[in-house]
Amino acid sequence: MRSFPKSWVVAAILALAVIGVGAVVFFVLSPKTHEPSPIEQKKAVSTHKVIGRSVGGRPIEAYTYGDGATHLLFVGGIHGGYEWNSVLLSYQFIDYLEEQPTVVFEDLTVSVIPSANPDGVFEVIGTEGRFAVADVPIEKGAVGTGRFNAHGVDLNRNFDCKWQTESMWRGNVVSAGSAAFSEPEARAIRDFVLEHNPAIVVFWHSQSNAVYASECEDGILTGTRAALDAYAGASGYPAIDSFDAYEITGDAEGWLASIGIPAITVELSTHETTEWERNLAGVKALFSLYSKPG
Repeated sequence: MRSFPKSWVVAAILALAVIGVGAVVFFVLSPKTHEPSPIEQKKAVSTHKVIGRSVGGRPIEAYTYGDGATHLLFVGGIHGGYEWNSVLLSYQFIDYLEEQPTVVFEDLTVSVIPSANPDGVFEVIGTEGRFAVADVPIEKGAVGTGRFNAHGVDLNRNFDCKWQTESMWRGNVVSAGSAAFSEPEARAIRDFVLEHNPAIVVFWHSQSNAVYASECEDGILTGTRAALDAYAGASGYPAIDSFDAYEITGDAEGWLASIGIPAITVELSTHETTEWERNLAGVKALFSLYSKPG
């Protein structure tokens, strides 16, 4: 067997050592080329923002997922603790988006305003915060309190579509505020909408067991009709063109129609349940409707 001089062996070892150190330095100092997975990408563009404050100073929050060009907005709790389950449904949806971020298609952005009337929620549960809401028995929202904000205004009568100082709720006269958008909660929703120009806005309510189209002066928008049919068809709620049990003025959905933004009202069937699977099916139908892949 041929042998090598010791000096060669030492030189070879030194050369390998230099190469190894150089490789480590290059790996540490060179720019990283790791491409994030879809889940990492989605988490990177999720945001939580306080978009306004209630009369009582409580935060009105928006959670946003994805960064696609088409924006979908979901709003719960505009009637506070009275429609308790719409708030809880919104938080369930937020949890789902955080656990399953890739459900939001790449060309979509999804925002959720879970509690549009936090003072009304506080009136019912007597404590604050997202986790406090989740810990209170859902039946507590059925007592009928907490519908109005701290000024005693029905927030879904405070928007600028046929607005009047007074409106109706189940045959009762309710305050609609001193002017359209007189209430900070309504202004928070208005400003968020005007900033982001969503393609559709979905309001979760209870308990009429239906999906309603929105309209103001010029009838139902084409986009509203498509969203109504998609959500109702997937969820199993009846699709109804307009709410006619009693006259409503100043509603948020009507204001959206007046500025050309489609909106639908999803009414859960009771005040006690979130009907999660039905509403998730409706949401996914909207994702498919508004996504236009490659």
